[in-house]
Amino acid sequence: MLADLGVILAIAGLASVIFQRLRQPAVLGYLFAGLLLGPHVLTGITVDVELTHSLSELGVILLMFSIGLEFRLRRLLRVGVPGGLTALIEVGLMVSLGYAAGLAFGFSAIESLFVGGCLGISSTMLVARAFAEQEVRAPFVEVTYAILIFEDILAILLLVLLTAVASGRGLGPTELAGTLGRLFGFLALLLGGGLLVVPRFIRWVAKIARAETLMVVAVALCFVMATMAEAAGYSVALGAFLAGILVAESGESHAVDVVIGPLRDIFAAIFFISVGTFLDPALVLEHWPMVLVLTALVLVGKTGGVTIGSFLAGNGLKRSVRAGMSLAQIGEFAFIIAGLGASSGATGPFLLPVAVAVSCLTALTTPAMIRASERVAEGIDHRLPRPLQTLTSFYEAWIEALRERPPSASEGSAIRRRLLMLVLDAALLVVVIAGHGLLGERLVGVIAATTGLAAASVTWGVIALAAALALFFLIAVLRQAARLGETLAARVLPPVGGEGPDLGRAPRRVFVQVLEVAIALGLGLPLVAILGPFLPFSTGAIALVVILGGLVAAARRSLGNFQGHVRAGTEVVVELLARQVESAPEAPSQSLDAGAILPGFPDLEVVLLAEASPAVGQTLASINLRALTGATVMAIQRAGEGVVLPSAGEVLREGDALALAGAHAAITTARAVLTGIPAAAEPADAASSR
Repeated sequence: MLADLGVILAIAGLASVIFQRLRQPAVLGYLFAGLLLGPHVLTGITVDVELTHSLSELGVILLMFSIGLEFRLRRLLRVGVPGGLTALIEVGLMVSLGYAAGLAFGFSAIESLFVGGCLGISSTMLVARAFAEQEVRAPFVEVTYAILIFEDILAILLLVLLTAVASGRGLGPTELAGTLGRLFGFLALLLGGGLLVVPRFIRWVAKIARAETLMVVAVALCFVMATMAEAAGYSVALGAFLAGILVAESGESHAVDVVIGPLRDIFAAIFFISVGTFLDPALVLEHWPMVLVLTALVLVGKTGGVTIGSFLAGNGLKRSVRAGMSLAQIGEFAFIIAGLGASSGATGPFLLPVAVAVSCLTALTTPAMIRASERVAEGIDHRLPRPLQTLTSFYEAWIEALRERPPSASEGSAIRRRLLMLVLDAALLVVVIAGHGLLGERLVGVIAATTGLAAASVTWGVIALAAALALFFLIAVLRQAARLGETLAARVLPPVGGEGPDLGRAPRRVFVQVLEVAIALGLGLPLVAILGPFLPFSTGAIALVVILGGLVAAARRSLGNFQGHVRAGTEVVVELLARQVESAPEAPSQSLDAGAILPGFPDLEVVLLAEASPAVGQTLASINLRALTGATVMAIQRAGEGVVLPSAGEVLREGDALALAGAHAAITTARAVLTGIPAAAEPADAASSR
């Protein structure tokens, strides 16, 4: 055992040094070391593979414990809806794509579910290392980590559900409801009881004890809760993750992370080496088409899913594109899920080598994609049609206003009611479709035996009844989504009562339709992933595409009216700016309250260009302000010429007063770009804690 452990760590250390010298993630070095030590490559170096796999369990436990240390409940509330919505859209999309790819390659429904699960979760470790090596500190980093937080939560849920599937408890609604009920009961028991004891105890230990004692206590808690989870029929990863959450609530997570860091790194290395021992080059070559297809799905699907979800959550186009390109890889959770499928017999031996190969390929592309993300984001923004450019700026500002304006008691009640009805209708839709898929044949047999009718006639009758009920609940879901969108939009753009014209109708309509698309994706993609095994011919995916197509088509029609609204509003902005400059020519006001006059317009900020401003002498096109910051120049007040409606070729001059529209963060960044004066230091993002 001692000799084997020495060989394992020596090869791991050597591989890590070599790969870091090659500017590649150390994880790839560990996987390569596992390949050399495994039974599939004849290197003459042999170790006890079973010992390696046993030690790797410790790596899984400590990795999950470290991830849990990042989950402060206050932090979850802070990143809240944007991170959760994006993760739901992206994970739902990738699980659905992976499931469809598995079926296309001829795998069973359960094997295809595991394939989808492997593609669903990005690698926190690879992303964190890539950001650290490239010293990335841009605002999109915090967006990326917020998404990773909720991805990790969904990964735990995936592990629990796939464990139930692998154990033979099946995919039925009864079994699924029982699994979820037991899971929530287990979580309530451990978290509810643990929150009363663990945080206080950890604070007490950290205050009176030495670092080594804190490490022993923390690791003991981690392994005790991992054992409890295993005894309850769940993965040890779940228990370790919960232990990390409880320790994080003590406020001593940083101190604990520091003391367990070396121990975690050693056993994490052994975990990745163990995964590498499963990497059979013959199986990878046998399934090379699948490796290439899944790699393409990860690169394209994750980039697109995160970009769309993050933009709809209000993070702006540039930050969304950069976050999407940063998360286009799979890693440690894919190995855990694939290993679960292989060890339980739910999948063939092919899945883990394929997952490792896809992870290696996407890990190699991750640094390059992060480096290219800014250029790609600017290129996409530059090529957007003018109406979409305007919408992206206004939409981000609307979402920011929605977050910053707390709802009244009546508004909060209406929002909660809409959400509850939406979730209830979606749950009933799942029950109808899944119930028909699992119990349809049995119901047909009972009805045919009872009534004496032909089985074929009864079958068509049951199908028609299930389809009618599913359609009823689907329409109810769409209605509730529309009403929820209207309720949210009315908080930012309230309709005008009485007989006067409703000047906010055009922007409110566009806002509602974009919110409907966000709700449809956030709810629809997880539903497609859940209902995939129960629907033939990708019916769920086709229905979602049709619904989204209708919503997008309606939004495109409304976009023309919105653009006319913006053109008319720009003339109002010009007049406002002219009046302010006339009243104070030397120092125009820093803010224009355009929204009070023309609904839908965010508050505008005025930036005065001094002689030393780096923007003087440049065109708006050369500065590329929209792509860089997300802010839009609505009008320019110029001495001797009055107010100018800007074009891309407009050359900026000393003394110009620019009216900027957009979210507060976008305008702050734009002001720094135009004046050369750095913005106030932002709060440290999540990168500092990982």
